[in-house]
Amino acid sequence: MHTALPVIFAICAALSNAVATVLQRKAALTVPRSPGFRAGLMLDLLRRPVWLAGMLAVVTAAVCQAVALATGPLTIVQPLFVLELPLTLVAASVLLHRHLPGRGWLAVATVVGGLAVALAAASPTGNRTQVALDRWVPALAVCLGTAAVLALAALRRPEGRARAACLGAAAAIGYAVTAALMKSSTHILDEQGLVGFFTAWQTYAFAATGVCALFLLENAMQAGPLVASQPALTLGDATVSLVLGITLYEEVVRSGWWLLPQLCGVALVVSGVFALSRTPVTRTLVVPRPPSGAPRRS
Repeated sequence: MHTALPVIFAICAALSNAVATVLQRKAALTVPRSPGFRAGLMLDLLRRPVWLAGMLAVVTAAVCQAVALATGPLTIVQPLFVLELPLTLVAASVLLHRHLPGRGWLAVATVVGGLAVALAAASPTGNRTQVALDRWVPALAVCLGTAAVLALAALRRPEGRARAACLGAAAAIGYAVTAALMKSSTHILDEQGLVGFFTAWQTYAFAATGVCALFLLENAMQAGPLVASQPALTLGDATVSLVLGITLYEEVVRSGWWLLPQLCGVALVVSGVFALSRTPVTRTLVVPRPPSGAPRRS
């Protein structure tokens, strides 16, 4: 199987998402905050040009992701989105004019190297084009049910890392499900054309889950620092996508002694992600808290 095309487009999608994250974060810091979900949040953001620029980057990422999923396995494409976190911090250092220290670049190299080792050792294969409905139903029920539980758990917690992590994890599940549904829709478009695409339930399902995931992510950005929400998002998306690729699309990864380098690669990725989460650049993306006793914006 030729993997160059899906890998290139997946990396382009991760880069576009990284730029979008930084731009959306900047916009999120300029709108009123609230202790719970706020429907007016999206309306406030629509008035911010920087948020609209971020959404343009999101659209670009979606197109690149669709091409990647149409040409390669879910188990190759989605794990590459782990690169989104290091790319996000690199983008933040450029767009926000902040310096990424040497240990930050070392962490970036650790994530990239670990991901390369893990994917090379796993060598995912298989590119099933469609999934039967009896496979979709339990998978969607488990994933969406878990996301709902995480969102409810977030509402029970005050602003901070725990709340942001719960919402980031819920958004990660949403994005993984969106990718799995998008893969099915892109193959329907290729095989049946526009009529088949717009009459397939997967098309509307991936659009709905994508919007919900975006809503959860926007609230995660306001709930706490990027250091909490972004690792949960990137690692969670890769993990859930890997499971969906294997269970839904019957994709295969190498086992046996190959598991050892895979685990080493994963360990490098995780350590690099958490090292990046502690770099000073992330402090520029933390939601500022009002002084004690000061009223919040309404």
